[in-house]
Amino acid sequence: MGDMAYVITDACTKDNLCVEACPVDCIHPKTDEAGYEAAPTLAIHPDECIDCGACVPVCPTSAIFALDDLPADKAEWAEKNAAYYA
Repeated sequence: MGDMAYVITDACTKDNLCVEACPVDCIHPKTDEAGYEAAPTLAIHPDECIDCGACVPVCPTSAIFALDDLPADKAEWAEKNAAYYA
């Protein structure tokens, strides 16, 4: 698995603004996808993300971090994002 560029953490409210901002459609689940209601947060696909950062400024809860900037207390979210696509 490649290095994950961006990670969505537990502050995510699934408002889907990041989904709309993403130019490569790598953030799931979408509202019409199976598992959307059950998913605690959206997740960024680690191999499809192009590291553009478009999702970061549109997030109203500041839930999205560059992997290098991920706070230590949010570290498990990198694994949780990756696990969603495993």
